Amino acid sequence: MFVETILTSAQRDDLRVISAMMIPASAEYDVPGADDPIIQADILATLGRDTRSVVAALDHLAQLAGKPLAALDDATREAVAREFRAAGGVAAATLIRVVLQCYYRDDRVLRSLNLELRPPFPLGYTLEQGDWSLLDPVKARPPMWRKVP
Repeated sequence: MFVETILTSAQRDDLRVISAMMIPASAEYDVPGADDPIIQADILATLGRDTRSVVAALDHLAQLAGKPLAALDDATREAVAREFRAAGGVAAATLIRVVLQCYYRDDRVLRSLNLELRPPFPLGYTLEQGDWSLLDPVKARPPMWRKVP
């Protein structure tokens, strides 16, 4: 099943527009926006189990906008995006996660973050030691689960 047949042309356009709103390109950091064709192709190619939620999110966006998101002026588009984020629920969260995961695995973005172009495992990454005492208030809390008899 190909995503191109699942997402309509209007939905793909709305995905591109909302992605650009989430993560615009930055000349300062020399990184593309999430609307970059390579990143958009990655999103479409890897939707998999998230396809239904993403389609629902894009349909919700279209319903809020009343027409394609790309056809709206910037101020109206921002208002629709705010309303979508507030009322979009699980579908909105899924759409946001999908865009972010594909953006932050793009080689150009990883290079700008000074990360090696490799998976995090099996080598892992070395993290600086932080102030572990910041966790003391959390450790002092009583258990938040219910004991099973």
